[in-house]
Amino acid sequence: MNNNKIRRSGLFIAMVAAMGVSAAANAAVELYNEDGTSFSVDGYFNAFYVNRDNNVNNTRDSRVKMGFLPNTIGFNFSKEMGDLTLGGRSSFWTSINDSLDDGLATDTAIDVRQFYATVDGDFGQVLLGKDFGLYARSNIFLDEILMGFGSPGTAGGVSFGNIRAGYPYPLPSAQITYRAPEMFGFKLAVGILDPADTVTGTNDENAAPRFESEVTYATSVSNIALTGWVNGRYQSAENGSTTVDSTGVGYGLKVSLAELTLAASGFTSKGDNPVLISNSAVTEDDADGFLVQAAYAFGANRLVLSYGETDAEILDFETESTTFGFFHDVNSNFKLVAEYNMFEQKNRTTGVTSTDADTIALGAIVMF
Repeated sequence: MNNNKIRRSGLFIAMVAAMGVSAAANAAVELYNEDGTSFSVDGYFNAFYVNRDNNVNNTRDSRVKMGFLPNTIGFNFSKEMGDLTLGGRSSFWTSINDSLDDGLATDTAIDVRQFYATVDGDFGQVLLGKDFGLYARSNIFLDEILMGFGSPGTAGGVSFGNIRAGYPYPLPSAQITYRAPEMFGFKLAVGILDPADTVTGTNDENAAPRFESEVTYATSVSNIALTGWVNGRYQSAENGSTTVDSTGVGYGLKVSLAELTLAASGFTSKGDNPVLISNSAVTEDDADGFLVQAAYAFGANRLVLSYGETDAEILDFETESTTFGFFHDVNSNFKLVAEYNMFEQKNRTTGVTSTDADTIALGAIVMF
């Protein structure tokens, strides 16, 4: 398998970051590798027993749901063509809950979040197609509870992890992205992405695409592993005399020494939805948030403490989320998870609490 290709897939990066394992251990199942051509498959399956106490309505609910990452199957190919390596990935993400929540007894929605081709060479890599965005990318992929449950989400979908309580979601989008070769620990990615329609009316205009970028840096000094990143987004939309300029900056730092990992990240934005970018009218009001985490590994176990906040003038809410997580590796392909999350969301203008939930989540994850 061409590891240069596979290591750049969003799900694969997420797995490696969350589990702290090598790429070779959990990349995929290789089905074919001859004459410079390879094809592989990877999969991720999970289910959680969820018991939630809703303190606003004074009700308790028990469910069997997915975790923060949906159930996924992905297909990867790579072919060497002279000085170039052509690759591609298609991944399909599915909910295990939408049949009952949508009122259709056997219906299941399939969400295609990655469907792209890549061209690799001495110049770096060009990605063509649909993939996760660059803004807030490392914020979410390096989240210590990525493979857990986190804060409440939609009724028929995944939980929200720390989305809208520490970082926005790097929504998968149509894009053309360039990644430069690694240099002294630095990696640079810049891309043009399909813009969101942030104004309304019959004369909406997006004269330029959405621009996103990310710079990451990784090094190791005296047994201390250090990872840092900065990412950003910019786009402008017009409708007559109305112009909405959307900007966002994300950043973070993760430090690991032996079994202890400390991480802090944050974002600040203007005219940009702090949950996920979408086709909806917005103002140029502000939003910002942060996430701080500590993780300690011992043997096959990992303990995580996570706390995040988002203050969104643009959507008029304030949130905070606290998570205690325990992860146990039965083996490299099977993981058990226990989590306790406390999440609160208020209207920042009135102070009225719209969500106050305490959630216990017990889950199992199988991957290949």
